[in-house]
Amino acid sequence: MNTVLVTGGTGYIGSHTAVELINEGYRVLIADNLSNSEPEVIDGIEKITGVRPGFEQLDICDGPLLKEYMDKNSDIAAIIHFAASKAVGESVEKPLKYYRNNLVSLLNLLEEMQQRSLSNLVFSSSCTVYGQPDKLPVTESAPVKKAGSPYGNTKKIAEDIIEDSIMSNPSLKSISLRYFNPIGAHPSALIGELPRGVPDNLVPFITQTAAGLRSELKVFGDDYNTPDGSCIRDYLHVTDLARAHVVAIKRLLGNRNKKNYEVFNLGTGKGISVLEMIKTFERVNSLKINYTITGRRAGDTEQVWADTTLANNELGWKAESSLEETLVSAWKWEQYYRKNN
Repeated sequence: MNTVLVTGGTGYIGSHTAVELINEGYRVLIADNLSNSEPEVIDGIEKITGVRPGFEQLDICDGPLLKEYMDKNSDIAAIIHFAASKAVGESVEKPLKYYRNNLVSLLNLLEEMQQRSLSNLVFSSSCTVYGQPDKLPVTESAPVKKAGSPYGNTKKIAEDIIEDSIMSNPSLKSISLRYFNPIGAHPSALIGELPRGVPDNLVPFITQTAAGLRSELKVFGDDYNTPDGSCIRDYLHVTDLARAHVVAIKRLLGNRNKKNYEVFNLGTGKGISVLEMIKTFERVNSLKINYTITGRRAGDTEQVWADTTLANNELGWKAESSLEETLVSAWKWEQYYRKNN
């Protein structure tokens, strides 16, 4: 049974990936500093899978503590690195926090991997590296542009760091998965997206407004060059996204990677506007959302969606969930959480 370390594993995407890994027979270890998640997520993972993953509250920006942790867990075969600060707006306000958290953590991990001849890394990247693409849908060969936010820049720099590390250490193998916009929750409603404070992402703000926690939803701009004036994104179900990480781990551990560094887009291949998302959520959940149009938000890209041909063909992965069922799962999770907490 291969052991996979999931950094940031009590977070939104990390917890869903832990579930999928356990369901595929992997032993899962989670390291998370709980800066934007709750320890009770481990209980949710256990209820879904029947297996409790190993968990340690750990900030991997602390090099000595990470070394001590890795010494205790010498059987790790692969790492999925999620741990990072991730809010675009906050990164514009607090750039140094983002450069410190998102890059020092990666440097520490890579140094430990090199010391231990640990070869397999799946990196949580983002479509933000493309900025506003010249051509849509965007492929992996599209130029990586100057980032629109410090958050996006940390993802670009992190990819460069990994690629440079591989050039100097050919035994290292890595896959960077460039996510578009994960939404939704596990069908059980036992885990889902739960940001601390005011949500930065669209769907949790929609569900919290529907639940009465927020008085209104702000739509940042209706004057973009899109059909309804609001930003367009490629939204995919978080469980579909989680499955892609399992596929990537299998590819690395099975030595099926074609290059030591590979990059894949993960999305549905379809762009949906903010206003379309609100209307679809209202329709499938029989609700009305109180929203207002406000000014554009710093760091936001006008429109972007994925060409997923490479992931479909090389990984054998494809997003399967419809937007409707994804938004139903998001609301189901919000209701479950508010009822039980």
